[in-house]
Amino acid sequence: MSSRSMALPVYGHEDEASLSHANTHEDATPSEIAVGVIIGRSSEYFDFFVFGIACVLVFPQLMFPFLSPLAGTLAAFAIFAMAFVVRPVGTAVSMAVQRRWGRGTKLTLALFLLGISTVSMALLPGYEAIGPAAIAALVVLRIGQGVALGGSWDGLPSLLAMAAPRERRGWYAMVGQLGAPAGFILAASLFAFLHSQLTQEEFLAWGWRYPFCVAFAINVVALFARLRLVVGQSYAQLLEDKELEPVPVAQLVREQGGHVFLGAFAALASFALFHVVTVFPLSWISLYSERSMTEVLGVQIAGAFLAALAIMLSGRLADRIGRRRLLGGMAVLIGLFSLATPWLLDGSVAGSNTFLLLGFVLLGLSYGQSAGTVTSNFAPRYRYTGAALSADLAWLFGAAFAPLVALGLSARFGLGAVTLYLLSGVVCTLLALRINRLLEGRG
Repeated sequence: MSSRSMALPVYGHEDEASLSHANTHEDATPSEIAVGVIIGRSSEYFDFFVFGIACVLVFPQLMFPFLSPLAGTLAAFAIFAMAFVVRPVGTAVSMAVQRRWGRGTKLTLALFLLGISTVSMALLPGYEAIGPAAIAALVVLRIGQGVALGGSWDGLPSLLAMAAPRERRGWYAMVGQLGAPAGFILAASLFAFLHSQLTQEEFLAWGWRYPFCVAFAINVVALFARLRLVVGQSYAQLLEDKELEPVPVAQLVREQGGHVFLGAFAALASFALFHVVTVFPLSWISLYSERSMTEVLGVQIAGAFLAALAIMLSGRLADRIGRRRLLGGMAVLIGLFSLATPWLLDGSVAGSNTFLLLGFVLLGLSYGQSAGTVTSNFAPRYRYTGAALSADLAWLFGAAFAPLVALGLSARFGLGAVTLYLLSGVVCTLLALRINRLLEGRG
């Protein structure tokens, strides 16, 4: 599921002279950087949502026909989580690649690995054709996606945040997050169309493979769009001026590991909600209701459009009341929303639709400002790598196992387990924001 909106923008305390110096580079306009950010994040999210939807509609039957539908879906979700587990490894390796061969080489390798891993999934035979080797190949390719996403951090969200006017930083902070609803809308629309137009046999035989092939084409476009920015002289100079250069991950953890974990937990409520309203409900409704998956995907697509509007609204609100205050307030609302989850998802069609639409709105408002809330804590030379690693850990702790845990526990103990999962993220966010405020007070 990057994004990398999961890539946290850097919010330091730059003075006006620093911002003016950034604007002396003629080509380095916030609007142009924003386009590169949205294109890059959308392509990454598209890849991950394609896999997430396939974990419900395809892989249980194709890769785990020997298991029950529930067990097969849980097995698919376990593979889904692997990309987030290895993502920090991808970040560490890619930072070493960038220090040795440059940002352009790192980004090219990462995006080609992401595209090749995704399109290769489209060519996989099922379990009935080659047995356990099919599952092993899917695991390897999913790990490839995770390593690639860890290497796709280009620093553009940080550069965008630092080049933006101080009074509009909340607005520019949300730009990269728009890639999430854009990627979901495209992935869900493709699956909804194919699922509605093909028989179940046709869909499982070849229809599901098309979105994975589309992902490679999108990654090629994204690669050239982002390379044009990050290897250009004016942008390279800006990144260097702002000290947005990699440092060894071991050194970062040793010197400022506390800030890394604080950054990861500050937005955990939003990250926990992310897959609970995108991937998990699709699996729950598929297993425990008679609703058409095409219909459910249609509701989720409408929800993603609402999320995009909510993300833009979050930028306005953050510039008026402050990003951390907004993030804390949204954590409380997510907690209240979690209390209603058992009644909404286990009820009527209207109830599940309400869960999906309201969940997407809350996700947009919170996720729109979830990036880089406390990364100003990092010393300047650590911000580039610290932002990337904090995002990796936020996805790992908050979102990686959300579909697996939510579905597994809910199937055994009821939907109250989803409530507890979301509440744990809320508590982590509020505690992290409180600790960060205390640290700033001591400073």
